[in-house]
Amino acid sequence: MVLAKLTVALALLGEASAIQLPLSLPKIPHIPNAVTERKLVDSASLQERIDPDNLLARAKALFEVAGASVDEYNHPTRVIGSEGHRGTLDYIYETIHGLGDYYHISRQDFPAVTGNVYESRLVLAHDVPKSAQPMGLTPPTKDRQPVYGSLGLVSNFGCAESDFPDLTNKIAFISRGTCPFGTKSELAGKAGAVAAVVYNNEEGPLSGTLGTPTPDHVATFGISDKDAAPYLKQLRHGENVDGIAYMDAVVNTITTTNIIAQTTEGDSENCVMLGAHSDSVEAGPGINDDGSGTLSLLEVATQLTNYHVNNCVRFAWWAGEEEGLLGSDYYVSVLPADENRKVRLFMDYDMMAGPNFAYQIYNATNAANPVGSEELRDLYIDFYESNGLNYMFIPFDGRSDYDAFIKNGIPGGGIATGAEGIKSKEEEEMFGGQAGVAYDPCYHQLCDDVSNLNLTAWEWSTKLISHSVATYALSFDGFPERTEVEGKTLLGAPTKYHGHLLHM
Repeated sequence: MVLAKLTVALALLGEASAIQLPLSLPKIPHIPNAVTERKLVDSASLQERIDPDNLLARAKALFEVAGASVDEYNHPTRVIGSEGHRGTLDYIYETIHGLGDYYHISRQDFPAVTGNVYESRLVLAHDVPKSAQPMGLTPPTKDRQPVYGSLGLVSNFGCAESDFPDLTNKIAFISRGTCPFGTKSELAGKAGAVAAVVYNNEEGPLSGTLGTPTPDHVATFGISDKDAAPYLKQLRHGENVDGIAYMDAVVNTITTTNIIAQTTEGDSENCVMLGAHSDSVEAGPGINDDGSGTLSLLEVATQLTNYHVNNCVRFAWWAGEEEGLLGSDYYVSVLPADENRKVRLFMDYDMMAGPNFAYQIYNATNAANPVGSEELRDLYIDFYESNGLNYMFIPFDGRSDYDAFIKNGIPGGGIATGAEGIKSKEEEEMFGGQAGVAYDPCYHQLCDDVSNLNLTAWEWSTKLISHSVATYALSFDGFPERTEVEGKTLLGAPTKYHGHLLHM
């Protein structure tokens, strides 16, 4: 019945052809938001409406949605292009549509590049480097068969054609640094290489993405500095190092969708905007990453309908974040300059419920980012301090969907509870949990399911999201005015991250 009503409603709106519904949706939990008489929004009142039981009910429904992908992927996932992600989009849309005329809701389709590595193997000098990992969006080896060749050492950082010798039928061996991994792979292909290995020039393993595909990309692996060291020594002494590379992978272009919901009331010239990403990685259902942010926004959007707002509030659910911030990049790239100026700030909410959490604030300063970013950072600080909670700063380095906004003049910031980073002893004392263990031990894994959520962290994170929305929906008094934006002027130096993977 829910599905039938939704289909009819969409048809009346002339949008039925724009949404592809799965055969069935799980029963969507009823979240109380009975509106009696609306009053002007205030932070304390909105925060009181945040109930962790509502969040958990939504998480269970989302995990059931992820299960729609089992037939294709053999496990639940919400990766773009999957039934699980299409179901996620339907779930978000139906939830917002069910709130009546409080929001204008739209779907923004865009092309997205997605890839999958089914099997890979790298052998160097009869050894299998333990750290070897396929780069994201890597193509397969020729005919999806093993290729054989000696290692060809590339000069400098492999960022110019002159760095590459003739690599015909060889495997390029390239240092990380200076330019994107995609550039290194492309130049290796142009030099005749049958595959490429990028080795870390910093301590630790190397996991990255090639980014936008080109015809010259070759199958590309990343390995650690430690694993690379003996081969580098041999090559620099003129010794031969044989290798075998195998990659069974696909790279496809699909169409996926952002969902945008904006309040029908409030000053449309002064919008507070916030977002979370609706997709997961292929490896798992992504109930913390970023199901938690997705559902926090849905819950705040639901409870906000009890209030009037002075400034418009715009919620966004981005697709393709895990493939390299594709949805948020696209949204900002097509946003006209006059519409850009209406967005007073953008707030990013990615991973709100880490099981071994720390309360993390992006260290967004006005010196390095659009003016207003620091004022948003200070709002988060004040919230944690006023509630007697500890917090820590994390780099504002392009790892999530704020990136396109700050590069195009829009102040930004956000909070998180931690991903693959390891909690320190000091942080254990500050936040509890366990030192020496990742903030989210199930980050980008199959076990990122409903059991991978800390409800205490999730409740406080969602209350802070409510506080940020209520504060700016009420007033921008004291918040810096937007500076003029002429076209699409990129700010600052390129970031080494573009999404969760390194790209340079």
